Amino acid sequence: MPDFELGITPWRMALDAAGLSAQAVQAEAWGYRSFFLPESHFLESSSIPDPLLVLAAVAAQTSKLTLGTTSWLLPIRQPLLAAEQAASLDQLCRGRLVLGLGRGYQRGMLEAFGVNSADKRDRFDAVLSAMQSAWSGEPVAGQPVFPRPLQQPHPPLWVAAFGPKAIAQAGRLGLPYFASPVESLAELQANYARHEEALAEHGNGGEILRPIMRTVFVADSPARVSEVRDKLAALPSPPFRKGPQPAPEDWCLLGTATEVSEQIASYRDALQMTHLVAVRPRVPGIATPWLTDSFAALADIAG
Repeated sequence: MPDFELGITPWRMALDAAGLSAQAVQAEAWGYRSFFLPESHFLESSSIPDPLLVLAAVAAQTSKLTLGTTSWLLPIRQPLLAAEQAASLDQLCRGRLVLGLGRGYQRGMLEAFGVNSADKRDRFDAVLSAMQSAWSGEPVAGQPVFPRPLQQPHPPLWVAAFGPKAIAQAGRLGLPYFASPVESLAELQANYARHEEALAEHGNGGEILRPIMRTVFVADSPARVSEVRDKLAALPSPPFRKGPQPAPEDWCLLGTATEVSEQIASYRDALQMTHLVAVRPRVPGIATPWLTDSFAALADIAG
């Protein structure tokens, strides 16, 4: 079975450098190996439109954590500037950066940035190719690009994907598929099979990481677990899912420490999961102490 690393996303999400840095420091103390931020736009209370900028603040307060993005949206970026920004952060954090890359799925958001939704995959390819050329030292307008990433040839690249086309794109590029926190174990098995087929079709062999985001809640109290489960069960199906939302047990790691430990083992057996990136339950009304207790318990389980 492959090696396994545990990562985390913030349990309180707000554009607050001190608050997010404090959560990263706590995660590092618990023993987490990585700290990831999403990219989000047009959310009144929790937008993080530039996760690399925020991760620079986190880098100054941590020393061991890998720092990553869950879905840095390439189609809306100018490729040369994006390459410089990522390389700068990789230098600032001394090579601790992982770039989870995405296309975006909300038509309105893409169009607000001047991107036709139908062109997002082609735009993703074009931006990524230009960034990789810049990182390699290929001149732009006759000038070499600096800084270069500390990690050579560039920071690790993971591709966040939902549908078959996006998963096939990750395989064609020879990059890891970074699985979302909302798909069931059975759906992930099918997705990884598609990814393997695409890797093979395009001659991309060798070992490929299998990083997976999962919604996690751990508690010794059955009543607390039941309350969170009920909140998760009441969530509407996400816009990219066809059909009803599966039961929380199908897409969350949820229960006592013993139960969640067994669930993690089943994911590792079924999917050869190499990285678990834990996500808070995205429902209102969960007290912060419940979340911190949950993530502390998860670190103990994985440790």
